[in-house]
Amino acid sequence: MSMITYDWKDALSDEFKKDYYKKLYTFVKDEYSRCVVYPPADDIFNAFHLTPLKDVKVVILGQDPYHEPGQAMGLSFSVPVGVPVPPSLRNIYRELKDDMPGFSIPDHGCLIPWARQGVLLLNAVLTVKAGEAFSHHNQGWEIFTDGVIKAINDNCENVVFMLWGAAARAKCAHVDRRKHLVLECAHPSPLSANRGFFGCHHFSRANAYLHAHNKTTVNWQLPLYLDGSEIL
Repeated sequence: MSMITYDWKDALSDEFKKDYYKKLYTFVKDEYSRCVVYPPADDIFNAFHLTPLKDVKVVILGQDPYHEPGQAMGLSFSVPVGVPVPPSLRNIYRELKDDMPGFSIPDHGCLIPWARQGVLLLNAVLTVKAGEAFSHHNQGWEIFTDGVIKAINDNCENVVFMLWGAAARAKCAHVDRRKHLVLECAHPSPLSANRGFFGCHHFSRANAYLHAHNKTTVNWQLPLYLDGSEIL
């Protein structure tokens, strides 16, 4: 798998030296060698490649990658251009349309433009076996991404954490709410979106907070049409 770059490499250097990470690396390498695993190995750390630590303004935390062919791309909730928009992301777009005046729903699910603006699209677990949700849980990824959240908490100021669902809330329980904004609601899954995700206004609340702390707000509007040839 590709290596983490930018300032993440220094911030997470201690994690790479720990026994759990060495075991995790061996496990993931073995899984890729003997079965189909998502995302493609070179995409595992895409969230870090696209959003350096110094640029993080918003964290959107997912669980594990999509486990069907062609979906996972190393960014939580995002899918490559040409892949049908998954139900949870459709609900995210629905909330955006209600929350952000003028937002138009795009015909794709590629969230790279958000990542390039400082939105860290982080899954708690970064790999998954094809067709088997949660198959790489408890192998070490959760410890690693706990380290990622700690690095953000310790090294950044005034970051917005969007925590959707109980798992995301539990994972970020130790985020310092005196220096960051923590927004919590139900998960956007069709099973739970009506229990508090719709109407949460997280996107406008995030931008209001960023503006109040003299940070550039996020342009949540994605390009309406993409054919996959664009450099995003």
